[in-house]
Amino acid sequence: MNNGVPGVSGYQGPAGGWGAVKAVAASVFSQKAVARDIIAMFRMNQVKGFDCPGCAWPDPGHRSPMELCENGVKAVSWETTSKKASVEFFRQHTVAELWQYSDYELENSGRLTHPMKYDRESDTWQPVDWQVAFAEIGARLRSYASAQQVEFYTSGRTSNEAAFLYQLFAREYGSSNFPDCSNMCHGPTSVGLTQAIGLGKGTVELADFEHCELVICIGHNPGTNHPRMLSTLREVAQRGARIIAINPLAERGLERFSFPQSPTDMFKGHFTALSHDYYQVKMGGDASLLKGVMKALIEMDEARILLGQEPCLDRAFLVEHTHGYQALYDDLHRCQWADLEQDSGLTRSQMEDLAYRYDKSNATIICYGLGITQHKNGTENVQQLINLLLLKGNIGKPGAGICPLRGHSNVQGDRSVGINEAASEDFLQRLEARFGIQVSRENGRASVESIRAIERGEAKALICLGGNLAVAMPQPQRTFEAMKKLDLQVHVATKLNRSHLLMAQHNYLLPALGRTERDIQAGGIQSVTVEDAMSMVHASCGALKPASRWLKSEPAIVAGLARATLPDSPVNWEALVGNYDLIREAIADVIPAFADYNARIVAPGGFRMDTPASRREWHTSTGKANFVVSQRRAVEREQQPAEALVLATLRSHDQYNTTIYGMNDRYRGISGRRDVAFLSQQEADARGLAEGDVINIQALDESGTPSVDRAMYGLTVVIYSMAAGSLGAYLPEANVLLSLDAVDSQSLTPAYKSVPVVIAKASAR
Repeated sequence: MNNGVPGVSGYQGPAGGWGAVKAVAASVFSQKAVARDIIAMFRMNQVKGFDCPGCAWPDPGHRSPMELCENGVKAVSWETTSKKASVEFFRQHTVAELWQYSDYELENSGRLTHPMKYDRESDTWQPVDWQVAFAEIGARLRSYASAQQVEFYTSGRTSNEAAFLYQLFAREYGSSNFPDCSNMCHGPTSVGLTQAIGLGKGTVELADFEHCELVICIGHNPGTNHPRMLSTLREVAQRGARIIAINPLAERGLERFSFPQSPTDMFKGHFTALSHDYYQVKMGGDASLLKGVMKALIEMDEARILLGQEPCLDRAFLVEHTHGYQALYDDLHRCQWADLEQDSGLTRSQMEDLAYRYDKSNATIICYGLGITQHKNGTENVQQLINLLLLKGNIGKPGAGICPLRGHSNVQGDRSVGINEAASEDFLQRLEARFGIQVSRENGRASVESIRAIERGEAKALICLGGNLAVAMPQPQRTFEAMKKLDLQVHVATKLNRSHLLMAQHNYLLPALGRTERDIQAGGIQSVTVEDAMSMVHASCGALKPASRWLKSEPAIVAGLARATLPDSPVNWEALVGNYDLIREAIADVIPAFADYNARIVAPGGFRMDTPASRREWHTSTGKANFVVSQRRAVEREQQPAEALVLATLRSHDQYNTTIYGMNDRYRGISGRRDVAFLSQQEADARGLAEGDVINIQALDESGTPSVDRAMYGLTVVIYSMAAGSLGAYLPEANVLLSLDAVDSQSLTPAYKSVPVVIAKASAR
């Protein structure tokens, strides 16, 4: 819709197409490093090239000369920029001045060039020698009464090599606190899939999309969050397989796509229709929808058996490979259609139709994203997806399985190599034996627990290997103030962000090489490795000259911190950093799944991590795949007032998590602004609102009372095709509406996608 509202115009075209080409060109030219970007684009996602930092979608076996997407180019140009946040830049700007910058302006200041230390007297970051910084940080870490007072945060863009050294350093030091970005996104995947199928990862590989008959896309937006998936979905649709989309908002990347590398699409204006059916479920209503589909499927199955027809369910698979079917059956039998309709926002006939479509397929893949996981019942949501797949034996056969869509390009790999606050005893024993050290058996803290510990004063120091932790976390009203209580903060980063401006007593900013840049150590040019969303591990080797001669690689920074903190360490940190092959040999010694690591990454495309569930081996307590019953709602609507809506925080198209590349959201028709709230026409009419009206939003507490503290003021209404009862606003701005205490009970992942709120015209403030 467009009622003349500034910056709101609507968008009628497909995903991709000329809009993507123009956005790529604008991104490249805005960073004033065209030559570097062109070199990088021909190296990105290529064999012997570097892995795109933009998402974790796997590389195809046959690669085009430019294996990239719009948002991947944005991520790379953001890193290869000629702009510099130099020593002179920090001399000219106090921290107080920088705090007034927008998040976009902070990162757009450019690449960090020199190790920095905060000077409280001048309120500025000042240059510091690397060895001085290491020595001072090490001394402070040795001064604490307990190593468990230190939090070691990891970004999902960190390589396997850096992550392994990082957890080795932390564990030898004595801490087992490993908050990381997976705690904020796919924690429910790790917990839910492990309980159900014995593996906290997906079961499909890219080749399965060539054999599937149906792809169900639920709770994700590929056009913005994993654009390289669009070419795979295009191939699925073009060969006649069916795609079903389930999402509260109508997202263009689930509807139609024009492939920018196809001359036919580009010069003849063609596009491929993706979704054959689009179900707009209420925010937080996924579990009820899935229950409705399973209930309808079982009712169809029973009717067919009575008629002597072929059953819907895979009875042989259920008997041989699953446990707990009767409990699921009983729970679904008790479910009332009226309740399922109310919670999901869909009719019984719609759920029955979806069940019919699912039943017709002999090989189904379910792809899901944060719209499934970031709820108070995120783990149960994931398990309902598995329940649906198990009913028809859609795991462990070609063209079928579960496909969690990871955001960060190595968030899965970091967990695989030991970034885990509750590591197994086998892993810890192997680590001790390999390095001759002793490590704590105490379970550590994940992200939400770490912030709470900092808030309580129990944690004294925070080391961040990348990321923008404070901004990514819920409820900055609490998170920001908590960070300021710390004694020590150390940030390893490539660019400036707001977390770097929350000053502890002692603060250090250590600049790292980017993934596009050459990493030269004593043994020559080094490659690192990453694991994609489908468990493929492959090498990544930067090609560009580093942005500054003072940059160090993440492994080198970790080793420098470790040696300064642990002067008597038996670990030969210098040798490990001099030749990353030695790090990979150590990983293989500690983690059997990485056996012959160095030999296997030489192969084009690398190797696939072992996924037993893909061959129907279930490493669960029952030895079978487990049906898990869920009886809890994501949003307890009966405790909320009738006018309440459920808000989900959203990324714009010019955004990667907390990184803002620009102020546009092309596919939703927004340009030059982010101060908007998306609302359906139905909900706007019910409240007497029109597009362009300005509203305030207040979060509701557990008793249904509006919060004064958790509120946003002055957002412009944008009418959008979305489910009734739902509201959308951009993160990280809308994180003020979240609660640090509203989390998935099993994984502690925050409920970014199911926040009960009320809205009112701005004059009502």
